[in-house]
Amino acid sequence: MNDEPEVNLTPLIDVVFVVLVVFIIIAPLLDVEKVALAPAKPIKDQKTLEVKEKSPIAIVVRSDNSITLNGEGVQIDHMAAHLKQLKEQFPGAIPQLFHDQKAHFGTYQQIKCAAQTAGFNELDLILKPE
Repeated sequence: MNDEPEVNLTPLIDVVFVVLVVFIIIAPLLDVEKVALAPAKPIKDQKTLEVKEKSPIAIVVRSDNSITLNGEGVQIDHMAAHLKQLKEQFPGAIPQLFHDQKAHFGTYQQIKCAAQTAGFNELDLILKPE
């Protein structure tokens, strides 16, 4: 006689499949461009870093998602090409990104990808104090 206890996994598998089906149905309805970041509350012990030196590469994203690179308006599609040129001029520079809190998060992601494509491994994100 072999009376070993058995674990019934059927209910667990059913729940996993239901969650998977719900995710498959809801995922196409999500609009990633409209995901907003919650404002961060300052922590009392948190030390803020000051910008020690100004970078020759400054990217500014305004609340209407318009982008300027060193004071000149740039389309996101051409950002990687402009950053590659600046990488050749300033090989050791780290781009500074001034991103408005009301701008879309997707814009930040596209700029980050363009910077990586251009060969930058770092990107300084600078937020204005409230």
